[in-house]
Amino acid sequence: MSSLHPDPIKQQVAAHWDRRAAHFDEDFGHSIRTAAERTAWDRIFRLVLPSSRSIDALDAGCGTGFLSLELAGRGYRVTGVDFAPSMIARAESKAAERGLAVHFERADAEQLPYPPASFDLVISRHVLWTLPHPEAAINEWIRILRPGGRLVVVDGAVLDGSDRRPTQPGGQENARTSPEYAGVGDQLPFLGGRPREEIEALLRRHGLVGVASDPLADLVEAQMQRMIQEGLEPMRRNRYVVWGDKAG
Repeated sequence: MSSLHPDPIKQQVAAHWDRRAAHFDEDFGHSIRTAAERTAWDRIFRLVLPSSRSIDALDAGCGTGFLSLELAGRGYRVTGVDFAPSMIARAESKAAERGLAVHFERADAEQLPYPPASFDLVISRHVLWTLPHPEAAINEWIRILRPGGRLVVVDGAVLDGSDRRPTQPGGQENARTSPEYAGVGDQLPFLGGRPREEIEALLRRHGLVGVASDPLADLVEAQMQRMIQEGLEPMRRNRYVVWGDKAG
């Protein structure tokens, strides 16, 4: 089992997501609710996922299982890990409801309980900013990849360029300004997100090859249209996906 010692920073982060697990899927951007969002996500998966379905995939920081369930529905053997036990419980419930076989486990994304070369794919979505040691996490994700395996990072620089403060659609809690994050935010180096080019450089610096990226303009547009449909003020977010392969 990975280290789940009482690191005060990680315990604070876990407490936030534990508290939000029951309503996490109701928040904007944590689900697919429109045809345009579905089309955008299907393109993303075609772009970044290995063509073979006979692969072992890890969803690092799986939350309530968005990526895990999408991958399992495509025939992959999926493991999802998260530090917040309530997120894992919700993910397990959703998988059971959909009849999907996914192994969910509570684990620290920076210190995983798997031997080297355990997975063909490691994927994360909006996780790096929550970690006190994001580069250690990248090293760990690469460690458990098999030669030729792929790391995929879906993320964004989620700052409003005018005032450099995190923004969120109206009526939803903003994690970065929550009580739990108030005391630890200065110890999370990627808290405000990082530009796509920095993540590309990060993956190259950690030895991945064939590094590439996509700005996800179709997903950004689809989410803006959904905001309008739901009566929210439209907000253009910075979203991207970056991927790279472990040398074989």
